[in-house]
Amino acid sequence: MNKGSSARRFPAEHFLNRELSLLAFNRRVLGQAADERVPLLERLRFLCIVSSNLDEFFEIRVAGLKEQVKLAVVAPGTDGLTPHEAFRLVAAQAHDLVEEQYDLLNEVMLPALEKQGIRFLKRSAWTEAQAAWIRDYFFREVMPVLTPIGLDPAHPFPRVLNKSLNFAIELEGKDAFGRSSGAAIVQAPRVLPRVIRLPEAIAGAPHGFVFLSSVLHAHVGELFSGMNVLGCYQFRVTRNSDLWVDEEEIKNLRLALQGELPQRHFGDAVRLEVADSCSEVMADFLLQQFALGYDDLYRVPGIVNLVRLMQVPDLVDRPDLKYPPFQPGLPKVLAKNYDVFASIRKQDVLLHHPYQSFSPVVEFLEQAVDDPAVVAIKMTVYRTGTDSVLMDLLMRAARQGKEVTAVVELMARFDEEANINWAARLEEVGAHVVYGVFGYKTHAKMLMVVRREDGDKGSVLRRYVHLGTGNYHPRTAKLYTDFGLLSCNEALCADVNEVFKQLTGLGKASKLNHLLLAPFTLHQAMLAAIRAEADNARAGKRVRILAKMNALLDPEIIEALYDASQAGVTIDLIVRGACALRPGIEGLSDNISVRSVVGRFLEHTRVFYFYADGEMKMYLSSADWMERNFFRRIETCFPVLDAKLKRRILKEGLMPYLADNSQAWEMDEDGRYRRKRSRKKGFSAQEALLAELSLAPPSA
Repeated sequence: MNKGSSARRFPAEHFLNRELSLLAFNRRVLGQAADERVPLLERLRFLCIVSSNLDEFFEIRVAGLKEQVKLAVVAPGTDGLTPHEAFRLVAAQAHDLVEEQYDLLNEVMLPALEKQGIRFLKRSAWTEAQAAWIRDYFFREVMPVLTPIGLDPAHPFPRVLNKSLNFAIELEGKDAFGRSSGAAIVQAPRVLPRVIRLPEAIAGAPHGFVFLSSVLHAHVGELFSGMNVLGCYQFRVTRNSDLWVDEEEIKNLRLALQGELPQRHFGDAVRLEVADSCSEVMADFLLQQFALGYDDLYRVPGIVNLVRLMQVPDLVDRPDLKYPPFQPGLPKVLAKNYDVFASIRKQDVLLHHPYQSFSPVVEFLEQAVDDPAVVAIKMTVYRTGTDSVLMDLLMRAARQGKEVTAVVELMARFDEEANINWAARLEEVGAHVVYGVFGYKTHAKMLMVVRREDGDKGSVLRRYVHLGTGNYHPRTAKLYTDFGLLSCNEALCADVNEVFKQLTGLGKASKLNHLLLAPFTLHQAMLAAIRAEADNARAGKRVRILAKMNALLDPEIIEALYDASQAGVTIDLIVRGACALRPGIEGLSDNISVRSVVGRFLEHTRVFYFYADGEMKMYLSSADWMERNFFRRIETCFPVLDAKLKRRILKEGLMPYLADNSQAWEMDEDGRYRRKRSRKKGFSAQEALLAELSLAPPSA
């Protein structure tokens, strides 16, 4: 198994830094929040998504950089930056991004919301009626659950949960015991809402809100009777949240993770956010407590956790300020009351989410559960949510005596706890539950049903499969773009069966008919496909590469793309997030374009197209072109064999994104993105697909 060559054939300046590229992606998300064409409450969501993304960015990516700096790692990455150099650049750009985010919130978003009757009441402007209502709320709902902690030798600095809301209090005077430490900490329990809605009559607006931080600021003196409060400053610490388990010591992965998960809340601190009013003395004190430097300090003019504003659009009944609703469509082959197995026997069925419904996948499993002819169901579980109709169906199938196998990935980041719970519940009802292969995340999206049917020579077992680019998660299927394929192609089903056998049992990797599998064949197959296009270009043949993915970071793939470009291959890459390739460099990547589309839906499809001397090879995949996906995960990449479906994927999954001049951003040779805008009529790929595929397209 080739794990990639450590020797690079191209100099470091031809590769971009992963962390800086991720920050560039978040700037594009912030661009959606600034875009006046986007409905106002949706702009607020995008603003919050930036904060949510940055939280994970610090918890994982910045935490990793800081860990390397701590271990004195000096070896540069593919981009030529040492961990220390990368951290300095990341910190500078992250500070700039956060400053732009709060400027947009305070100078643009809040005034625009207020014009629409959505007000966030500032403490300095409360009326007597508002102040009285808030005071009553504090004593009734807030104060009973607060535990102020005075800092002295008997009360050391408390353990602060990752991303929790806290307040540092500067005090003057002595308490009943004669103590005068001068400082205290108040932790806001997570049961308290961070955004509180006021009655319309009190708020003076149809939708009036006050922040919990404002409520506590106004009444913090009630917690320290007889003492003077000199300052009250909200703060929030972000911690390293990457889980680590020792492969050599581990005996039971589930038990090990159950013991490790609680510690995630108390990993090493990587970022400190404080209100911009925080005194220098208190900021220095907090930095010292968390062993952080000034690069790690983020002073913000507003609440320290904008993710909390994500709930506001759901609390405000203003459809005119949100994206218009739509009803996902269905492929023609799936009639209203269809037999899913009969439909699949007629032809392979392609689903394009969220424009087309995820319900056929649920129906596929539901009919399998209720069908007495179905004898076995096998499924991979990566992200499925805390409430999942699919998991409920698997448990129902197990209770009915069907052979149910679930390959549950316990190391799915931030879904570990949910997946541990599902694994336990599935085991309780008699399902076979395995955790894949230790050291390799099972990221493949596969569902297989085995059904007993009548054949020419009597009873036979026929397999049906669903393969996808996205998770078995009905909620995110409404928000993420993904492709799914339902098929009973014997060779493809045999491949899926073989992969399940490898995941649940032991044995050498077998040669598969169609399926490309990481960590075994996917990387080399992609390299071979790229190199074949380059060879065809040198031979004067027609060539083309189109690829759409979430991230492009693998150095060998990038080098192969550079070689193909130099050979004359036209390469169009649609990369939503991080991209380490630099397009448009004369003599290196003249023939490569890179664009990113950021819109209403999160672009999640992985589609790889190669002209292949007229064969027009089309692949759908669970994997991005990243080293981790090629070598440290179990991924599937499956060819689309039906010519009609190939054309459909080209028409729906690739070409509209190349034509988009409304929500697309194009990368230049320096890694900078510029929004693609046309003086003519704008074209949005997502809006066009909604109009074409959904049953109730938006009026736009």
